[in-house]
Formats: sequence, structure tokens, C-alpha cells
Amino acid sequence: MARDASDSTIVESRDDLVALIASGSKPEADWRIGTEHEKFGFNIADLSPVPYEGPHGIERILRLMEGLLGWQPIEDRGLIIGLVDPVGGGAISLEPGGQFELSGAPLETIHQTCRELHAHLAQVRECAEPLGIGFIGLGTSPIWSLDETPVMPKSRYEIMARYMPKVGTRGLDMMFRTSTVQVNLDFADEADMVKKMRVSLALQPIATALFANSPFIDNKVNGLLDNRAEIWRDTDNQRSGLIPFAFEDGFGFERYVDWALDVPLYFVKRGDRYHDVAGQSFRDLLRGELPGCPGERATLSDWNNHLTTLFPDVRLKKYIEMRGADAGPWRTLTALPAFWVGLLYDRAALDAAWDLVKDWTADEREALRDAVPVTALKTPFRNRIVRDIARDVLELAQGGLTRRGRKNADGVDESVYLQPLQEVVASGETPAERLLREYATDWNGDIGEVFRRHAY
Repeated sequence: MARDASDSTIVESRDDLVALIASGSKPEADWRIGTEHEKFGFNIADLSPVPYEGPHGIERILRLMEGLLGWQPIEDRGLIIGLVDPVGGGAISLEPGGQFELSGAPLETIHQTCRELHAHLAQVRECAEPLGIGFIGLGTSPIWSLDETPVMPKSRYEIMARYMPKVGTRGLDMMFRTSTVQVNLDFADEADMVKKMRVSLALQPIATALFANSPFIDNKVNGLLDNRAEIWRDTDNQRSGLIPFAFEDGFGFERYVDWALDVPLYFVKRGDRYHDVAGQSFRDLLRGELPGCPGERATLSDWNNHLTTLFPDVRLKKYIEMRGADAGPWRTLTALPAFWVGLLYDRAALDAAWDLVKDWTADEREALRDAVPVTALKTPFRNRIVRDIARDVLELAQGGLTRRGRKNADGVDESVYLQPLQEVVASGETPAERLLREYATDWNGDIGEVFRRHAY
């Protein structure tokens, strides 16, 4: 998220919260694509992580990009922590360990997403390379310990870092040592939202397998293909996972709101101050009875901020966020929106995807989610493996994108962006397995080579 919300409108009831999410419903002509991607910065000379402060730090890159782009700075206690485009709607933000994130503008086509991506990476290089800094897309930082990882000066992250160890064993790893690519997509109405949520939750492990790109951590092979996805399995299970209630009869805007209300708060922001209320109840805030902020009433900004602290594999706000993929090579950053747009923005593809997954049981979905970080495409499922399912799903996505018919100046439609995933399925080798193969051969066992050979 680029910056915390600041709408002081008082929330009078639960119905206001339901109405707020429902207000995201849009006609198909207004559906957009918002792509977010994170990356790790590193010092080219010695492969060390990039601190926030100093003449060769993240703060300096943000100031240089502010001058280059003319975007407005986002500050926390007087320190720059991001930039926002007041015209196009995009933003640059920092994750807890300095992961540098572009929250892309809402765009009409993946061709536009591709141009946005190329422009952003070129701008980052223009500002970072003179400082001796490079960037790489991986699901987990491969060589730095938690103690070696810098901490960004964002108040909300301080609160989260104190709370995370109380509710899981991997929360700090999630915050400081993971990076992802995700896409945010629209829905027409409640029924469309429900179908898209169910399809994307069921198929999220398939995307996780296709994008698996985190076989290293702590400067060693970790025995997994997607360590980022494994980390999420014990981060904070009250607010993450496959939210099985989405498949129950009666699921809709109200049921999601009820779940969100029962997930504990992290903070309440008033003015420039973040009040640490971690573990307390939003329902108490709604009643004006929150122990950590006596007398304060819930505002729309409180609700919007709270929604950003829920971490299911698919997240609902006024749009739907796909959260199951590792960051990776630049070609995969456009492949992720292509995958989901092809499945969810074409009615025939969405119907076919639902037919594929509708009889999967809750236990089967969970078992798939649990196994994919280890075995990725080779994960057994019923009498097949995930690679077979991925092939079928990619065919559906390709058909959806072809029928969308959004072509670039060369007459090429958006299905071209699926090519990296089609190559993965054809070879049976995930990005993680490619890295492991290179590590065992060309790199002579030096994990640091991943920076030298795979930086953007």
C-alpha cells in the first residue's frame, strides 16, 4: 500500500462497511488492471542490502525519483517513505525491509502495464546505478539475515514488528525478507465478486507454483521452491491463508466484512500519530469502546487501513487482489496480470475455470496450498500433478485474452504476455529450479551470483 488512508468520516454501522466494499462494483467497460511489484535493492560492489539513510540509501533514491517524476512525496514523521502520482494514480512505496514497490496505476490493458513497467525500471536504474545500487526480483532475499536487513522508518511497521512474533513464527521474515508481484482487478457486482474470489482462491496455488522463485535464504539452499509462500503459512493465520468461508453458502460482501471485523487491529492513526492497539477489536472501535483509544469512533480511514492489514491469498477491498506469486524476472511481472486477466475478465474463461475447481474440497485446496511451496509443478493432485492443471488453466487464460482482443500497435493481443508461463509448463522447470540448476553448475555454489546474473 502506498500510503494510509485519511478519510475522517465516522462509520455509523457495519452496514456502512459493507456498502463501502460493494461500491467497488463497476460495469465491465470500467474494469481496470493495477499491477504491483516489489524488488530488493543491493549494493553492487559487495551485495549488501541498501540502508534507508545516507548518500547511497533508499531515501536518496526516493528524492532523486521525486525530482525525476515530479510525484508528490509521502512522509512519516518528516521522513520520505514513498511517492504518489497525483494524476495517474500510481505510487512508489517501501516495504519493511526496504523492498522497493511500484503500485501501478489502474490501466486498461496489459500492453499499458508493460510500458509502465519498462518506464519504472528505467527510472529506477537512472537514479540508482550512479549510487552503485541494483535491484532484483526474488520471492525472498537470498543471503541477508534478519539482523542484516535494514528497517524502514514507517510507524505502522514498528507496530507490526512488535506484534508479529506473538501470532506466528515467520512474521518478521514475511515483513523484511519477501517480495511479491500482484494484480488488482475489478468486479461487476456481488455475484461476480464471489465467483472471482472462489476461482482465484482455488487457483492461487497454481499461480504460486508457476511463479515459484525463492529457493535461497540465509545464503543457503532452503529446500523449498517457494519459500515466500511457505513463510506465509505461519505468519498470522487469523488474517492470512485461503479463507475457506469464501466457499460457503451465503458468502458475499457481508460475510467478508464480518471476517474482517473479527481480525485484530494493528493500529489506529489519528493525525500523524499511529496508536498501537495490536490485538484489539475493530468492533470495539466501531462502538467507540476501544481500550487503546478511549472515546475514538471508527472512521472510513480506519477501515481502509485495517483492510490493508489482512493478508489472505486473495484479498477483497473495492477490488480483488491476487497475492500468491513470487517476484521474479521482468517478463513474469507482466505474466502475472496476463494470467489473471485472461481468467477473470472473460466470461467464458471464468465459467470454465469455475467448472475446473468447483468440486475441489476445502481439504484438497488446503493440501495443495501446503504442498506447492515444496514441490511446485510436481505436486500431486487427484490423479494428476499441478503442471497438468497449470497447462489447462493457461489455455483458458490464453483464450480469455484472445477474446478480449486488446491489441498493441503491432496487432498483437495480450496473450503474448503468457509466454514465460507457457515456457515454464513446457519445460516443467520453475524459475526456482532454474536458479538451483545454475547454482549447482555455472555459479560454483556462490548464491551471490544471483544478483550479478539476474538483476533488473
